[in-house]
Amino acid sequence: MSDVIASATVLDCRYALEALRNGVPNGYAVRMLGCNQNDAEARFLDLLGHAPDGHGGMLVSGDFGSGKSHILTHLQHRALADNYVCSKVAVSKETPLYDLGKVFTAAVESARMPGRNGRLIEELATGLAPDSTAYGTFFQWAQSAAESGTLSPMFPATLAVHARSGDPEIKSAIECFWSGDRILISRVRSGLREIGELANYRFRAPRAADLPAQRLRFAIELIRGAGYKGWVVLLDELELVGSYSILQRGRAYAEVARWLGRATTDRYPGLIVVGTLTEDFASAIISADGKQDCDYIGPRLANNPRYARLQPLALTGMQCLERDCIPMRPPTKADVETTIEQLRLIYAKAYDWDAPRMNVDAGGAGFHGRMRHKVRTAINRWDLMRLVPGARPDTEVEDFRTGYAEDVDFEAEPED
Repeated sequence: MSDVIASATVLDCRYALEALRNGVPNGYAVRMLGCNQNDAEARFLDLLGHAPDGHGGMLVSGDFGSGKSHILTHLQHRALADNYVCSKVAVSKETPLYDLGKVFTAAVESARMPGRNGRLIEELATGLAPDSTAYGTFFQWAQSAAESGTLSPMFPATLAVHARSGDPEIKSAIECFWSGDRILISRVRSGLREIGELANYRFRAPRAADLPAQRLRFAIELIRGAGYKGWVVLLDELELVGSYSILQRGRAYAEVARWLGRATTDRYPGLIVVGTLTEDFASAIISADGKQDCDYIGPRLANNPRYARLQPLALTGMQCLERDCIPMRPPTKADVETTIEQLRLIYAKAYDWDAPRMNVDAGGAGFHGRMRHKVRTAINRWDLMRLVPGARPDTEVEDFRTGYAEDVDFEAEPED
């Protein structure tokens, strides 16, 4: 029995099993079972080592049930252990990849910090020490970025008010602004007047379209100013891009390039991004044998005045999705045997029941070769054998295939 399983409580084991029954591994399950995707993990650790001075990312591809969510949870533990703030965001209708503002807000809401609990921006803001060297460096960065035009002057203005105002309501409003909400210019100016700095900050309301990218850059510097190495953002289920309209797909490809650090004019030092997608995404959506985005996206964006500037980024994003994915390694016989044996020990401890050993072979056609199938089959069999003594269950399953038909709900989204 591994040390992790030996030290786990009965409740820990039951939490792990319940997540695995539903096919969505949680932190308990991942810690107990470990991860065997060595190539992806090695690449991630290399990115962690370079993040304080750079911005990079990676993509992992695999079939449904091959363990993509499992490896993201494992990488999250590695990031937190290495003093990074980490967020996990599932691309969905609520967080469409083409909308940086919504993805940023979701990343803020899901963020976890080493050794701290609570909401990201509020926790970081509470810990700001205006007299510290780290704060001074952060404030100087904000001032310089505003002077160079890469950051709205509202950010250093709100930073000054937050540091010196005695009004808890304006502090809270500023924290919400940094997190993605709106704030009235009049409230910021009132705060500047209170601290005697109104004459030193002249600014207009920034364009709404410019704010998401500026908030992202500001949040990363705020994270680093609080003493963390950087921000790791894990983007799950990128294949949902395939169900967008063509313009939305083009915008999403541009965001892929931005998040992965491939936009030469839009870099975010301290940011690491990992994205997962199905292994057939490129062939089904980008290639000439699928939806032919390789041929249609570039001209469609170039002929649209609003999005023409995104064309080079979109082409770069498509190239990343086609060429730069690290494929999930299929489980070997040793992997399967080790995992199922660990799972048996977890089950036995969870229910104080001597779960019998199972002969589970590696490989198999289609979904029969995926680890999720083998794990859920084993748990279902033990459940029936424990609850119905003498039962000899036989599991029937159906394969799941990702559909890439355009979704009318996404079509209804405004293109701007």
